Amino acid sequence: MLKEKAPRAPWKRWALGILALAGCLALLIHGLVLIKISNYKKSNPAETSLMQARASQAAAAGQPVKREQTWVSYDRISPWLVRSVLAGEDSRFFDHSGFDWEEIQKAIERDWEDKGFTRGASTITQQLAKNLFLSTSKNPLRKLHEALITWELEHILGKRRILELYLNVIEWGDGIYGAEAAARHYFDVSATGLGPDQAAFLSAIIPNPRGAYNPTTHKKRVEHRKALIQRLMRHVIVPKDLN
Repeated sequence: MLKEKAPRAPWKRWALGILALAGCLALLIHGLVLIKISNYKKSNPAETSLMQARASQAAAAGQPVKREQTWVSYDRISPWLVRSVLAGEDSRFFDHSGFDWEEIQKAIERDWEDKGFTRGASTITQQLAKNLFLSTSKNPLRKLHEALITWELEHILGKRRILELYLNVIEWGDGIYGAEAAARHYFDVSATGLGPDQAAFLSAIIPNPRGAYNPTTHKKRVEHRKALIQRLMRHVIVPKDLN
């Protein structure tokens, strides 16, 4: 005689229901992200997740929200700046599909030695994914979402558009976003008029322009990184079809 299957415990039904709901919500949220990525093939983001975070931080501190940003096309950004940013942030940008596995391995080895998250290995595309859509936390779920968005950015937008977006939205100081605003703020020139020395300086402060690489408070550190980038720039080659 066949035994009847025992009814599922109420807590299990609740757990499965919650998981299903969370899964549907995650799909919905990411579906909206995917729509935005597709739109970014031709349109520019009005605001990024980082800009929203900075605005919230300023409001919480009772300070005015600062935002200097002027969108420019890739053709109106100095080739020197493109080369210096690639040298400083992602020298193998044109050789990978969003993830630099060699750098990731080095980062894992360094983090294991230091017993913490000390070395970054984010590519330009990963940085853009985080900047546009995510928080700055390092929790595993956020990193998984970043990886998915990175893959989609690479396959939907392509290298030139990724660079164009990146160079227009990254933070270059307190309330300073994008190459044009940075060039005007630091050198009183347009993004297209940046020379190699100026470009290397701007690339040098990208990792943390409001903190560790603030050129006002950490001038020697910035100069040291700038000199390194100037040496690395000599080996950076930008494909001709991108220019």
